[in-house]
Amino acid sequence: MKSNYKLIVYDFDGVLTDNRVWVSETGEETVACNRSDGWWIGQIRDLGVEQIILSTETNPVVSARGKKLKIEVHQGKQDKAHAFRELVKKRSLSFEQVVYIGNDMNDWGCFENAGFTFAPEDSHPKILQIAKQVIPVKGGAGIVRFVYDWLVQG
Repeated sequence: MKSNYKLIVYDFDGVLTDNRVWVSETGEETVACNRSDGWWIGQIRDLGVEQIILSTETNPVVSARGKKLKIEVHQGKQDKAHAFRELVKKRSLSFEQVVYIGNDMNDWGCFENAGFTFAPEDSHPKILQIAKQVIPVKGGAGIVRFVYDWLVQG
């Protein structure tokens, strides 16, 4: 296992979802998540790697998914790079010990700081250019399995 990685930070929309949102006539938002991500997040937890969701959006669906997955959620972070740096600092980690997974331009600063970065194949073209690895599936299509495989390949 790549034991030097202690923390994985996931963007939510476009990574754990397919970046679409359904809005009801009352304004309630819902999204679709991939169940296999939940399984693989559990497998990564069993490896002893902490995981966090970091989202620009503030939405109860993000909190609900984090609770279900038993991972910490930080949302409503307009400056994700700052929030990312604070999360790493709070844990007394170096950036080299952190993996970041994102898909859009608001993830840029996190990509610049993280020790390793992933992006789903349907990410913004500029994010695809700076990602250390592109995951060969679209966001929301079960990307966490690829992260797990990468971690255990040593």
